[in-house]
Amino acid sequence: MSNIIQFLHQCHLTNNILAIKKLHGHLLRTGLLFVWHDFHTQLIATYAACLPKKNDLNNFFKCMNSTNPLHFNVIISDFCQKGFPFLALTAFSFMHKNDVPLDTYALCSTLTASSKVKDVYFGRQIHAHVGKSGWSASVFVGSALIDMYSKLSNVKDAALVFDEIPDKNTVCANALLSGYGEAGLWVQELELVRKMPVLKLKYDHFTLSASLRACTGLSAVEMGRQLHCYLLRTTPDIESDVFLQSALIEMYGKWTGIRPDGIAFLTVISACGHTGQGWRIAEGMGIAKSDLYKGMGNCTISMWGALLSACVDRGNIELGKLAAERALELDPQNAGICIMLSNLYARFGMWDEIGRLRVLINARGLRKDVGCSWVQVTS
Repeated sequence: MSNIIQFLHQCHLTNNILAIKKLHGHLLRTGLLFVWHDFHTQLIATYAACLPKKNDLNNFFKCMNSTNPLHFNVIISDFCQKGFPFLALTAFSFMHKNDVPLDTYALCSTLTASSKVKDVYFGRQIHAHVGKSGWSASVFVGSALIDMYSKLSNVKDAALVFDEIPDKNTVCANALLSGYGEAGLWVQELELVRKMPVLKLKYDHFTLSASLRACTGLSAVEMGRQLHCYLLRTTPDIESDVFLQSALIEMYGKWTGIRPDGIAFLTVISACGHTGQGWRIAEGMGIAKSDLYKGMGNCTISMWGALLSACVDRGNIELGKLAAERALELDPQNAGICIMLSNLYARFGMWDEIGRLRVLINARGLRKDVGCSWVQVTS
């Protein structure tokens, strides 16, 4: 399996579409293609990178069973998770044009892909299909629509979808809360939180974190303190929840004007990599981006490596490239940093960047350390 993946990477670097087609034909003849879902998506992604016209992928999809949506659903999900949302939209379009049954899984995954490529027009088309096909009553599809509109800064439509869902749950409420928070609509956010008990919706940790951030945005000191007391009474594991702790620190930091020290800088860096909320926390504590970059000057190679690892997990390209550059400035011979950066590029299908990185690795003669272990023998 790993050898085939490496072969595909090499075919992409050399744009050898003929070799890919030969491999594709061999796997079709032997029946191995549909056994490995993970490899199937990688093969389509390589085709997409090498083919001059993306429409040629339709010939590939025609080889699949057009009556069973399960395989398409797996492929669409894999495309979203591995950084190929545009291919997820291509697969969904093929399903729709060729009358492959569409279920909640395909609809939700494709809506996620629409938000990732920032294609609100495609998302609206799916929304229209949802209304015509009767999926509007599904809370799962409704939550995905709310999330899509919220991430594309269309909070008004997100709120309309929320109102139309007959059986709401906490997940769809949290999706709308996230949209209000990103848009800075703190009043609407708190109004929805107050409305949730009337709708018989329970609060979870995300709901409470969003409420704290709304209090921070409105400088509602007394309300924020009351919410903190509520957390202490109802949330026994508050100390183990990073998001609630970050929201509380952000709230009190803004009100009391806490000045950051070295540990605060590291906390913000970690939050940037893991949650994407680092800059918001920094602003709440009065830390400017310029100050944060100044604080980065004293970071060690292990700190940059930890940040890069978090960026790989989170999919943060911009911050990950910065971390890799700074780490290689401190240790140009560190092959581990290059490998993590390569994994980050691979997640988003940035094969050209991987090729350039391989040239750099070969030019410097870098090699990954071979793992080893030992056993101490005592008498």
